[in-house]
Amino acid sequence: MESKEALRDSSQTQTGSSQAAGTDVSEPAGPPAQVESPAQPGPSVNPFAPDDGRYVSKEEYWARWYENPYPDIDVSYEWNNGRLEAKPLPNEPQLDLYKWFLVLLHCYIETYPIAKLINLETGFVLKIEDPAEPSGQREAVRKPDIGVILNSNPVPWGGVDRRHFDGVCDMVVEAVSDSTPAEVLRDTEEKRRDYALAGVKEYYILDPGGEHMRFYRLVAGGQYEEIQPDAGGVIASDVLPGLQFRLEELERQPGLKTLALNNVYSGYVIPDFQISVTRTEAAEQRADAEAAARQAEAQRADAEAAARQAAEQRAQEEAAARQTAEQRAQEEAAARQTAEQRADAEAVARQEAEQRREEEAQRADAEAAARREAEEKVRAMEDEMARRGRQSS
Repeated sequence: MESKEALRDSSQTQTGSSQAAGTDVSEPAGPPAQVESPAQPGPSVNPFAPDDGRYVSKEEYWARWYENPYPDIDVSYEWNNGRLEAKPLPNEPQLDLYKWFLVLLHCYIETYPIAKLINLETGFVLKIEDPAEPSGQREAVRKPDIGVILNSNPVPWGGVDRRHFDGVCDMVVEAVSDSTPAEVLRDTEEKRRDYALAGVKEYYILDPGGEHMRFYRLVAGGQYEEIQPDAGGVIASDVLPGLQFRLEELERQPGLKTLALNNVYSGYVIPDFQISVTRTEAAEQRADAEAAARQAEAQRADAEAAARQAAEQRAQEEAAARQTAEQRAQEEAAARQTAEQRADAEAVARQEAEQRREEEAQRADAEAAARREAEEKVRAMEDEMARRGRQSS
C-alpha cells in the first residue's frame, strides 16, 4: 500500500488528465496508485476516499462502488443523485455510542420481534420528489448507521440474495459525522430533509458531544418535528412502541444488567432478568423473613425460658420467704411458749412464795400463839406458885 503523499500526487495527476480529456470517468479507481479523479475536484483529494464527489450512474454504483471498492482502503460510499459521498469513519466516542444504541435496539427486537435491522454497509433507496430534476425526482442510496425495517413495511427484507433494501426504512439512526462542517450539515440538514421527504418515520441523530443530538418524528406535510423528552428526560418511539431511553444514559451508557433493573428499560432489556432478580430478591426476603421469624421464635423461647427461670426463682424465693416466715413464726411461737412457760414458772414461783409467806406467817402465828400459850402457862404457873406461896405463908 503506497503512502498518503503518493496517493494524493497520483489522484491529482489523474484529476488533471480527466479534466483535460473532458470525460466522466465511471470505472472504479482500482489500486490506490491508479485512482481516477472526481468530475468536480476539490482543492485536495482524500487518499482514504479518493472517489468522494465522483459522478457515476446508479447501475455503476451498485456494481462497482456499493461494496468495498478497494481491497486495501477502508472506505464506504453512499450515492446521492449521481454523486459518490464517502461515509466518514467514526471516532471512539461516536463508535461507543453507536454500539450501545445498537445493542439497545437488538434487545428491543429480541423482546418484540416486529422489525429487522440494517446497519453500516447496508444501503436503502430514497426516491424524493424534486421539481428541479428533469424527471421530477431524484434518488439517493443511503447507508444508515442503523436502519429499522418494520415487518409491516410494504417492501420485504431478508432474502439471502439481497445486499440492499429497495424500500424506505421506518427508522434511521445516524451517528453524527463532525470531522468537517460539511459532514455535520449532511447529517443534520441534508439527510434530515431527504429522510423526511422519502417518508422515514423517525430519524435519530446520535452525538456523544450532545451538540447535534436530535430525535425527530414525521408529521403531516412530510416534515419532521423534534421529539421532546418527558419530565424524566425520557424519549419514546412511535415506530417501535415501548422503545424508550433516558437522555442522560446516552452519555453514561450503562450495562444491560443495570438497564434491565431500570423501569425505563425493563420492558424490553432482558425482561426476564428483572423477574429473576425480583424472584431472587423475594426469595431472599422470604429467607430473611423466615430467619427473622426463627430468630424471633428463638428470642421468644429464650424469653419464655428466662420467664420460667425467673418464675421458678421467684417461687423459690417465695418458698424460702415462706420457710423463713414459718421459721420466724415457729421461733415466735417458741418464744411465746417460753415466755408463757416463764410466766407460768414465775406465777408458780409467786404462788409458792405466797404459800411460803403464808406458811411462814402461819408458823409465825403458831410460834406467837405458842409463845403466848407458854407465856400464859408460865404466868399461870407463876400465879399458881405465887398463890401457893401465899397460901403457905
